[in-house]
Amino acid sequence: MGDLLVMGLLLIGALFTLVASLGLLRMPDLYMRMSASAKANTLGISLMLGAAEIYFPGASTKGIILATIAFIFLTNPVGAQMIARAAYLSGVPMWRGTLVDEASEYYRGIGRATPDRPPEGR
Repeated sequence: MGDLLVMGLLLIGALFTLVASLGLLRMPDLYMRMSASAKANTLGISLMLGAAEIYFPGASTKGIILATIAFIFLTNPVGAQMIARAAYLSGVPMWRGTLVDEASEYYRGIGRATPDRPPEGR
């Protein structure tokens, strides 16, 4: 039973990681690529580490794996959001099919950078 659970978690984690890779290849702009890779990759890696936690015995191994999962859940989405924010303030263009730019209201005082206007500091 435990081996089937480990195989299932590894398979599902690998599928989520594959989806993250396909998102990097298929999405039209940086912002969508960041979203696809951060969400799917975080879940995929966590599921695979969860399989490793079940498979390997020992309290120290389980503690290290749980700490790694917590670290990934805390850092991966935050890092992706910071990179997307820096790209937005630097003037990286959105996909022309984007309908709503919700960040423009939040960053109204800062303004987006254009080739002839660098971003203003906050």
